[in-house]
Amino acid sequence: MIPIKTAGEIEALRRSAALLVRTFRAVERAIRPGTATGELDAIAEQTIRQGGGSPAFKGYNGYPATVCVSIDEQVVHGIPGSRVIREGEIVSLDIGVNLEGFFSDAAKSYAIGEVSPEKKRLIEATRAALTDGIRECRPANRLSDISHAIQRSAERAGFSVVRELVGHGIGRAMHEEPQVPNFGAAHRGPRLQAGMVFAIEPMINIGSEKVRILEDGWTVVTEDGAPSAHFEHTVLITQDRPEILTAGMDGTFQEH
Repeated sequence: MIPIKTAGEIEALRRSAALLVRTFRAVERAIRPGTATGELDAIAEQTIRQGGGSPAFKGYNGYPATVCVSIDEQVVHGIPGSRVIREGEIVSLDIGVNLEGFFSDAAKSYAIGEVSPEKKRLIEATRAALTDGIRECRPANRLSDISHAIQRSAERAGFSVVRELVGHGIGRAMHEEPQVPNFGAAHRGPRLQAGMVFAIEPMINIGSEKVRILEDGWTVVTEDGAPSAHFEHTVLITQDRPEILTAGMDGTFQEH
């Protein structure tokens, strides 16, 4: 069953999301060529803890860091460390916050300096796919309307959608019901209701949709080595239009 949040729970989720937004802003100031991914992780953890929260990812199923930092062909779950960011790369950050027992989750892909036109198009298409999926977060729609909109948007732009990894419900736990795939036919699954909260997160590839996991047991990469991009927001369904709880991390998503 998909949880329906109370007014009090929604306010708590807004506070968690606000701390997550502050964390992204702090980390963004350090994203540049020459920065080690471990530095980004340290900034994120410090910001979250100073805000009274705890990193949602650190220790989750054994994950060793606060942030997932995925570069170019790395789709998600890249472990930060000594690797240095370089000009021309796509760097995707995925960060989660636990504040007073309420979770928020978001991701964003960054073009580092001058990137190839194809990488730029990929980033823009992934952002657009998330926007299109969020537009379907309205009462009376069905869950797969979100999935279908994301897939249609990405494939129309000439890219492929990762199928093994999905979005999810979120609230008192990092992962709640339901799973939210980024592909599928429209008008299927449960009807959406006000009070549902989803972490919607398309992962879009330039080449094949197929992926594999590296020997570290975490880092997911494209099977063909082609670049990937990732965007995610925590979204509340209301009686009117979707409320993007993490919208402040990127003004592009504030109007729906």
